[in-house]
Amino acid sequence: MLSIALAGKPNAGKSTFYTAATMAEVDVANYPFTTIDANRGVSYVRTECPCLEREDRCNAENCEDGKRYVPIELLDVAGLVPGAHEGKGLGNQFLDELTNADVIVNVVDASGGTNEKGEPVDIGDHDPLEDIDFIEEEMDLWLAGIVDRNWESVERKSRSPDFDIDDALADMLSGFGASPKQIATVLRELDYPDDPIQWDDDHREELARLVRERTKPIVVAANKIDVAPAENVERLLDLDKPVIPTTAEGELALRRAAENGLVDYDPGDETLEVGDDVNDAQREALEGLADTMTEWGGTGVQAALDHAVYDLLDHLTAYPVEDASKWSDGSGNVLPDAFLLPEGSTPVDLAYSVHSDIGDGYLHAVNAKSNREISEEYELEEGDVIKIVSTN
Repeated sequence: MLSIALAGKPNAGKSTFYTAATMAEVDVANYPFTTIDANRGVSYVRTECPCLEREDRCNAENCEDGKRYVPIELLDVAGLVPGAHEGKGLGNQFLDELTNADVIVNVVDASGGTNEKGEPVDIGDHDPLEDIDFIEEEMDLWLAGIVDRNWESVERKSRSPDFDIDDALADMLSGFGASPKQIATVLRELDYPDDPIQWDDDHREELARLVRERTKPIVVAANKIDVAPAENVERLLDLDKPVIPTTAEGELALRRAAENGLVDYDPGDETLEVGDDVNDAQREALEGLADTMTEWGGTGVQAALDHAVYDLLDHLTAYPVEDASKWSDGSGNVLPDAFLLPEGSTPVDLAYSVHSDIGDGYLHAVNAKSNREISEEYELEEGDVIKIVSTN
């Protein structure tokens, strides 16, 4: 399961975002370091279900009238403060939690109502643009420290006649989630001495920065747009970075209202319908939230997760089935499973995602939409429905 980590300074709204996206109860309070131990839960990314191409909708548990929700892991890490890579605010402990994440959502208080340490100030007093780069810088410097502390092992390996710097760095950085392919790509972008002994701090910091960018891409959730000065949000959107306007509190309110039958709303909808069984105060609050959604295209919580997986990580959704004509499993369930795979994946990759035994016994695959056999080199596309034929 893909893992998305929520990062940012304290009191930016990470725990509210997490609660809204997972509907799991966590401590939420208006003071720094409400979260100490990381929260882990299941959330979902949203895509169009292939059942929209058929006369009837599927009966999959995670499909709502053609809106398909695919599970991912969501990690809520305690707030980071400037100097976190040096251990300030228990920063090293919190940064360690990010090592297994595939992508980072940097939750920023777009209202400017919290200072650099996450302490409450008047709305607009703090410039949220200052909170954009510091997360990247803290992660980069933290990783540079890890590289520096382990560099002696690379120098020792370099004395061997069969030394390969790609392999040495892949071994050292495997715990950070860096694959050999990613290390090779980074080294092609880096100007460095052949002899590791001649590397200096600048080389190691640049290596750390490029590895972090490659292995931990970041999307910014410009949170609290419902109370943020409009110019703050516009300045954030003008950045040369992926930024999603977000109201985590609004999303949480909508999900709770939907559970109670007060609104017609599915996560990721850009509009909502207010029901009849609401009082005047509830209607006023919900209509105000509807105006915010109209202005910014929704609450942004679902959009941030979707952008992280489908755009930053370049993943797609594929649907394995046993019956190519009915798009069902052996029990008749239509499109019961959905798998997230990197773009460029093949039917063989999908087979291994379903089960290693099915991958080991792979014979061929059928594209259920066209009812044609496809080669094992075929590159899967978003929404493909695939019948896998295996000896196992």
